[in-house]
Amino acid sequence: MSQQITKRSSELFTQAQKYIPGGVNSPVRAFRSVGATPRFIVKGRGNRIYDADGNEYIDFVSSWGPLIFGHASPNIINDVGAALKLGTSFGAPTEAETTLAKMIIDCVPSIEMLRLVNSGTEACMTAIRLARGFTGRDKILKFIGCYHGHADSLLVEAGSGLATFSTPSSKGVPQALANLTITAPYNDISYLEEIFRLAGPEIACVIVEPVAGNMGVVPPAPGFLEAIRTLTSQYGALFICDEVITGFRLGLTGAQGMYGISPDLTVLGKIIGGGLPLAAFGGRRDIMEHLSPLGDVYQAGTLSGNPLAVAAGISAIERLQKEKGLYGRINYVGSRWVEGLSKLAKEKGIPVTINSVGSMSTLFFTEGPVTDFASASKSDTQKYALYFRAMLEAGVYLAPSQFEAAFISAGFMLLDEIDDVLEIASKALDAVKEAK
Repeated sequence: MSQQITKRSSELFTQAQKYIPGGVNSPVRAFRSVGATPRFIVKGRGNRIYDADGNEYIDFVSSWGPLIFGHASPNIINDVGAALKLGTSFGAPTEAETTLAKMIIDCVPSIEMLRLVNSGTEACMTAIRLARGFTGRDKILKFIGCYHGHADSLLVEAGSGLATFSTPSSKGVPQALANLTITAPYNDISYLEEIFRLAGPEIACVIVEPVAGNMGVVPPAPGFLEAIRTLTSQYGALFICDEVITGFRLGLTGAQGMYGISPDLTVLGKIIGGGLPLAAFGGRRDIMEHLSPLGDVYQAGTLSGNPLAVAAGISAIERLQKEKGLYGRINYVGSRWVEGLSKLAKEKGIPVTINSVGSMSTLFFTEGPVTDFASASKSDTQKYALYFRAMLEAGVYLAPSQFEAAFISAGFMLLDEIDDVLEIASKALDAVKEAK
């Protein structure tokens, strides 16, 4: 593996740390968990990104999922450019906002009305506020290892037992707020049933990633999502499906279409913004009409429905609707990647588990199975760090954390390119084995 020159990235990181906490505007970008120096990216094309030193990388991060067409998609660039000529922001309604809202509603049957916001964190935070306002209840239930943004109510760790108080997982989160959040293991139906037996009438909503993507990719166990639907309906709570990652990634109807569920509220982000900051939350009309100015649940945002982001979102969804075979192609490439990687690890005698759903996957350095956060946490993060650094040096850009997803974009249409990456992965796995 050739040694890369990273002098400029190192200089930029040193400079950034003087002005930005940790030198980054989102913690995982600091590369601390993988023992490396972050690469400062200057441009992207297709499935390639290029850093400040001129190094080229095959990108499996895709800006953490939004870039399903790869970097600098010509259609999106052109459509955003046309919108830019008309202005960057108006703080007033535009026709394009209604166009995008209708497009999303036409694709996702459970959504009857929606509101556009700027980030997944904002969308999840407001969906929970809306659920509390609609039900008149304060407690929420989330699953350990699922990430729904950094709003106070969601930054909690598990309590000591069923339906007991949770504890803040970040300083600055009041204990009083954490006390209103119940946590449960992902994929544990019996635990979930017991929580509802003990506290069901107090629970405003259950929020879940239908396919977990923030403890690494963990698919739902058979019957798990259905159990959430049944229990929330039985006890009068709302079912919030956080499809920030899976929405329009697993198909036009998202994970809820794949698994045949109908949540009360859905949170979307990433792909619906075409790579620009945009998110949305939506669902049943009778719930959404509780939002101000129709109802008494307040939410507002200066840049909500920003015309540039909306133009990118319309462009992205239009292309997904037109290119009927795109999902099949990227899923097939994803399966070739997963099968090849699994075969390599087996041949080399390295215990791994690879979870995948469609074009999303995670290589866990543990024998598995990985079905929840507890089993994901058994992964050998030092081995992942070795693997990550070896892949990076050879020009493959993976998520700088064991507990994230790899994403296949439409830029990976050439199968021989995946074969080339597998050759690099073979050498990276050799480095992991030799380090034992």
